[in-house]
Amino acid sequence: MPETEAPTPTRLLRERLEHGPLLVVPGAANALAARVIQDTGFEAVYVTGAGVANTFLGAPDVGLVTLTEVAMHVEAIRDAVDLPLIVDADTGFGNPLNVRRTMRVLERAGASAIQLEDQTSPKRCGHFEGKEVISVAEMEHKITAAAEARDRGTLIIARTDAYPIEGFDGAVERCQRYAGAGADVTFLEAPRTKEEVLAVPARVNVPQVVNFVEGGKTPYVPLEELESFGIALFANVALQGAILGMQNALSTLRTAGLGEEIRPTLAPWTERQRIVAKPEFDALERRYS
Repeated sequence: MPETEAPTPTRLLRERLEHGPLLVVPGAANALAARVIQDTGFEAVYVTGAGVANTFLGAPDVGLVTLTEVAMHVEAIRDAVDLPLIVDADTGFGNPLNVRRTMRVLERAGASAIQLEDQTSPKRCGHFEGKEVISVAEMEHKITAAAEARDRGTLIIARTDAYPIEGFDGAVERCQRYAGAGADVTFLEAPRTKEEVLAVPARVNVPQVVNFVEGGKTPYVPLEELESFGIALFANVALQGAILGMQNALSTLRTAGLGEEIRPTLAPWTERQRIVAKPEFDALERRYS
């Protein structure tokens, strides 16, 4: 009998969201972070647009990253890990025609899901002030365009940033409309209270994303209380941890040099090489020579 074909990352993600349990997803700004996420036992990676802006451009999340730059990062991350990749596609990089291209480009790069948000362009981080949103109808057209463009079953996550403008009920209504337009998952960004966080899944009939940002607007809710959600997103934990780690190591280097004092702040040489699969590359080199 022929061997059963292994499920794709996209299929694994879809089945997990359909049947549970809650999927806890950290964000990765690059392939190294994605390797660390996979190595520590997580089951999916969120390719964070804010993280790409911060690490690749050294800039804030204010809509500066292009589709080409996101696709380049997705392709590198897909080559580094075999987990489902949920890709932050910002506003889709334009109107519904741009969204069609965004879906096709990111599918080819290795996305398992793309996240589209209903902000005007240029967008802002979901926890910044001063956000503006497009009409519900325009966002519905973007979702339709993404659904018609996909050919690998890539999931569509529709995010609304309407809370500061239309209130909680208005943002929930947008999620309902986006689900009706074909979004597989919806994502109400930056609710302000625990009660609001927990109220969303009962009001929208597709899986939900809840996003926790250290220093952001949404209060943390313990994971055991979130089983009615599909995804608990921690988009910034790895990046914020990396910033603190670099600051600590470099401060020690500046004051004490490369001696005993700095060693507790550094991953050992062997661990660094293990994370980037040096032994596997060595084995391939021996095989080919």
